[in-house]
Amino acid sequence: MRLFLALAILVLFPTISFAHTGVGDTAGFFHGFEHPIGGIDHVLAMVAGGVFAFVLGGRALWLVPLSFVTMMVAGFALGVTQVDLPYVELGIALSSVVIGAAAALGRAMPVAAAMTLVGLFAVFHGHAHGAEMPTDASGLTYAAGFAVATALLHLSGIASTAAIARLIGKYGKYAAQFAGGVFAIGGIGVLAGWL
Repeated sequence: MRLFLALAILVLFPTISFAHTGVGDTAGFFHGFEHPIGGIDHVLAMVAGGVFAFVLGGRALWLVPLSFVTMMVAGFALGVTQVDLPYVELGIALSSVVIGAAAALGRAMPVAAAMTLVGLFAVFHGHAHGAEMPTDASGLTYAAGFAVATALLHLSGIASTAAIARLIGKYGKYAAQFAGGVFAIGGIGVLAGWL
Protein backbone atom coordinates (compact mmCIF):
# COMPACT_ATOMS: atom_id res chain seq x y z
CA MET A 1 0.00 0.00 0.00
CA ARG A 2 2.83 2.42 0.85
CA LEU A 3 4.55 1.64 -2.43
CA PHE A 4 1.30 2.30 -4.33
CA LEU A 5 0.87 5.64 -2.52
CA ALA A 6 4.47 6.66 -3.24
CA LEU A 7 4.09 5.80 -6.92
CA ALA A 8 0.78 7.66 -7.11
CA ILE A 9 2.41 10.78 -5.63
CA LEU A 10 5.27 10.59 -8.13
CA VAL A 11 2.85 10.20 -11.03
CA LEU A 12 0.51 12.97 -9.89
CA PHE A 13 3.31 15.35 -8.91
CA PRO A 14 6.19 14.51 -11.28
CA THR A 15 8.48 17.37 -10.26
CA ILE A 16 8.83 15.76 -6.82
CA SER A 17 10.87 13.01 -8.46
CA PHE A 18 13.49 15.48 -9.76
CA ALA A 19 16.32 16.74 -7.58
CA HIS A 20 16.07 20.33 -8.84
CA THR A 21 12.40 21.05 -9.28
CA GLY A 22 11.26 23.86 -11.52
CA VAL A 23 14.65 24.40 -13.18
CA GLY A 24 15.83 23.99 -16.78
CA ASP A 25 14.73 20.85 -18.63
CA THR A 26 12.63 19.71 -15.68
CA ALA A 27 10.33 22.71 -15.94
CA GLY A 28 10.73 23.40 -19.66
CA PHE A 29 8.34 20.77 -20.95
CA PHE A 30 5.72 21.43 -18.27
CA HIS A 31 5.86 25.21 -18.69
CA GLY A 32 5.52 24.76 -22.44
CA PHE A 33 2.69 22.27 -22.06
CA GLU A 34 0.67 24.47 -19.74
CA HIS A 35 0.99 27.66 -21.79
CA PRO A 36 -1.50 26.77 -24.57
CA ILE A 37 -3.99 25.26 -22.15
CA GLY A 38 -3.66 28.16 -19.72
CA GLY A 39 -5.34 30.78 -21.87
CA ILE A 40 -8.85 30.72 -23.29
CA ASP A 41 -7.67 32.51 -26.44
CA HIS A 42 -5.18 29.73 -27.20
CA VAL A 43 -7.62 26.94 -26.36
CA LEU A 44 -10.39 28.39 -28.54
CA ALA A 45 -8.10 28.77 -31.56
CA MET A 46 -6.50 25.34 -31.30
CA VAL A 47 -9.71 23.41 -30.73
CA ALA A 48 -11.30 25.45 -33.55
CA GLY A 49 -8.41 24.29 -35.73
CA GLY A 50 -9.41 20.70 -35.00
CA VAL A 51 -13.06 21.43 -35.80
CA PHE A 52 -11.97 23.10 -39.06
CA ALA A 53 -9.84 20.07 -39.97
CA PHE A 54 -12.81 17.79 -39.32
CA VAL A 55 -15.16 19.90 -41.45
CA LEU A 56 -12.70 19.79 -44.35
CA GLY A 57 -12.00 16.08 -43.88
CA GLY A 58 -9.63 13.93 -45.91
CA ARG A 59 -5.96 14.89 -45.79
CA ALA A 60 -6.87 18.10 -43.95
CA LEU A 61 -7.51 16.02 -40.83
CA TRP A 62 -3.78 15.74 -40.24
CA LEU A 63 -2.29 18.43 -42.54
CA VAL A 64 -4.16 21.37 -40.99
CA PRO A 65 -3.05 20.57 -37.41
CA LEU A 66 0.47 19.77 -38.65
CA SER A 67 0.64 23.15 -40.38
CA PHE A 68 -0.51 24.90 -37.21
CA VAL A 69 2.09 23.20 -35.02
CA THR A 70 4.90 23.71 -37.56
CA MET A 71 4.19 27.40 -38.04
CA MET A 72 3.75 27.85 -34.31
CA VAL A 73 7.30 26.56 -33.83
CA ALA A 74 8.47 29.08 -36.47
CA GLY A 75 6.68 31.86 -34.58
CA PHE A 76 8.27 30.59 -31.36
CA ALA A 77 11.71 31.05 -32.93
CA LEU A 78 10.79 34.64 -33.77
CA GLY A 79 9.63 35.29 -30.21
CA VAL A 80 12.70 33.73 -28.59
CA THR A 81 15.04 35.76 -30.80
CA GLN A 82 12.99 38.88 -29.98
CA VAL A 83 11.99 39.60 -33.57
CA ASP A 84 9.21 42.13 -33.32
CA LEU A 85 5.87 40.91 -34.64
CA PRO A 86 3.13 43.55 -34.56
CA TYR A 87 -0.37 42.87 -33.25
CA VAL A 88 0.43 39.51 -31.65
CA GLU A 89 -2.45 39.61 -29.18
CA LEU A 90 -4.87 40.76 -31.86
CA GLY A 91 -3.69 37.95 -34.16
CA ILE A 92 -4.22 35.42 -31.39
CA ALA A 93 -7.71 36.73 -30.61
CA LEU A 94 -8.70 36.85 -34.28
CA SER A 95 -7.45 33.31 -34.89
CA SER A 96 -10.45 31.60 -33.31
CA VAL A 97 -12.83 34.05 -35.00
CA VAL A 98 -11.43 33.40 -38.48
CA ILE A 99 -10.72 29.66 -38.10
CA GLY A 100 -14.08 29.07 -36.41
CA ALA A 101 -15.88 31.08 -39.10
CA ALA A 102 -14.13 29.09 -41.84
CA ALA A 103 -15.36 25.90 -40.18
CA ALA A 104 -18.87 27.36 -39.78
CA LEU A 105 -19.06 28.21 -43.47
CA GLY A 106 -18.29 24.58 -44.31
CA ARG A 107 -17.13 25.46 -47.80
CA ALA A 108 -14.72 23.25 -49.70
CA MET A 109 -11.25 24.73 -49.56
CA PRO A 110 -7.97 23.49 -51.00
CA VAL A 111 -5.92 21.86 -48.27
CA ALA A 112 -2.99 24.18 -49.03
CA ALA A 113 -5.22 27.23 -48.48
CA ALA A 114 -6.49 25.81 -45.17
CA MET A 115 -2.92 25.08 -44.08
CA THR A 116 -1.90 28.65 -44.96
CA LEU A 117 -4.86 30.09 -43.07
CA VAL A 118 -4.16 28.26 -39.83
CA GLY A 119 -0.39 28.63 -40.26
CA LEU A 120 -0.65 32.40 -40.45
CA PHE A 121 -2.43 32.58 -37.11
CA ALA A 122 -0.18 29.93 -35.58
CA VAL A 123 2.80 32.26 -36.02
CA PHE A 124 1.17 34.68 -33.56
CA HIS A 125 0.55 31.92 -31.02
CA GLY A 126 4.13 30.68 -31.35
CA HIS A 127 5.56 34.18 -31.00
CA ALA A 128 3.67 34.61 -27.74
CA HIS A 129 5.02 31.27 -26.48
CA GLY A 130 8.58 32.30 -27.35
CA ALA A 131 8.34 35.79 -25.89
CA GLU A 132 6.84 34.43 -22.64
CA MET A 133 9.18 31.45 -22.21
CA PRO A 134 10.62 31.34 -18.67
CA THR A 135 14.31 32.31 -18.66
CA ASP A 136 15.34 29.11 -16.88
CA ALA A 137 13.52 26.80 -19.31
CA SER A 138 15.23 24.86 -22.07
CA GLY A 139 13.92 26.12 -25.40
CA LEU A 140 13.81 22.63 -26.90
CA THR A 141 11.83 21.02 -24.08
CA TYR A 142 9.61 24.09 -23.75
CA ALA A 143 8.80 23.94 -27.48
CA ALA A 144 8.14 20.21 -27.23
CA GLY A 145 5.71 20.89 -24.38
CA PHE A 146 3.61 23.45 -26.21
CA ALA A 147 3.74 21.43 -29.44
CA VAL A 148 2.34 18.36 -27.66
CA ALA A 149 -0.35 20.41 -25.88
CA THR A 150 -1.34 22.08 -29.15
CA ALA A 151 -1.55 18.76 -30.98
CA LEU A 152 -3.73 17.39 -28.19
CA LEU A 153 -6.03 20.42 -28.38
CA HIS A 154 -6.38 19.92 -32.14
CA LEU A 155 -7.02 16.23 -31.59
CA SER A 156 -9.69 17.05 -29.00
CA GLY A 157 -11.42 19.32 -31.54
CA ILE A 158 -11.32 16.59 -34.18
CA ALA A 159 -12.38 13.79 -31.83
CA SER A 160 -15.20 15.64 -30.08
CA THR A 161 -16.61 16.95 -33.36
CA ALA A 162 -16.38 13.47 -34.92
CA ALA A 163 -18.16 11.95 -31.92
CA ILE A 164 -20.96 14.52 -32.04
CA ALA A 165 -21.30 14.18 -35.81
CA ARG A 166 -21.47 10.40 -35.55
CA LEU A 167 -24.08 10.65 -32.79
CA ILE A 168 -26.25 13.06 -34.77
CA GLY A 169 -25.92 11.12 -38.02
CA LYS A 170 -26.86 12.75 -41.30
CA TYR A 171 -26.89 16.21 -39.71
CA GLY A 172 -23.40 15.75 -38.30
CA LYS A 173 -21.78 18.14 -40.76
CA TYR A 174 -24.16 20.89 -39.66
CA ALA A 175 -23.30 20.21 -36.03
CA ALA A 176 -19.61 20.56 -36.89
CA GLN A 177 -20.29 23.83 -38.66
CA PHE A 178 -22.30 25.01 -35.67
CA ALA A 179 -19.32 24.18 -33.43
CA GLY A 180 -17.13 26.31 -35.68
CA GLY A 181 -19.56 29.18 -35.21
CA VAL A 182 -19.42 28.75 -31.44
CA PHE A 183 -15.63 29.05 -31.52
CA ALA A 184 -15.86 32.14 -33.71
CA ILE A 185 -18.26 33.73 -31.22
CA GLY A 186 -15.88 32.74 -28.42
CA GLY A 187 -13.11 34.59 -30.24
CA ILE A 188 -15.34 37.65 -30.48
CA GLY A 189 -15.86 37.30 -26.72
CA VAL A 190 -12.08 37.37 -26.22
CA LEU A 191 -11.77 40.45 -28.43
CA ALA A 192 -14.62 42.20 -26.61
CA GLY A 193 -13.29 41.26 -23.17
CA TRP A 194 -16.24 39.01 -22.23
CA LEU A 195 -13.98 35.98 -21.85
